[in-house]
Amino acid sequence: MPKAHTSSSESSDRAAVIVVERSSAADTKGSINLRIETNTRQLIDDAAAVLGKTRTEFMVESARRQAIDVLLDQRLFVLDSERYDAFMHALDNPPAPGPKLRSLLRRVPAWQK
Repeated sequence: MPKAHTSSSESSDRAAVIVVERSSAADTKGSINLRIETNTRQLIDDAAAVLGKTRTEFMVESARRQAIDVLLDQRLFVLDSERYDAFMHALDNPPAPGPKLRSLLRRVPAWQK
């Protein structure tokens, strides 16, 4: 079962980073089979060769990096109750639009011109 750890040295008002550890039983290797076009496979092979890696190493590292980015993009932050209340108040009571925002909203988007 995964365990979540947060650093105790970080203050409670900073974003917490969660590190998930897998048990040793879950560390066994598996396989993933992909069907890809020849030109895509060659592109991957060329990029892997430039880095001195195998196709598998390149694909696993690339997919892992992308997966981490996706998961980290789901912003997790922790606030104490006072800051949470201030945050919720700010969300519930946004400032009135200023002249620059009103001007921007009146503009015709570039893709509609």
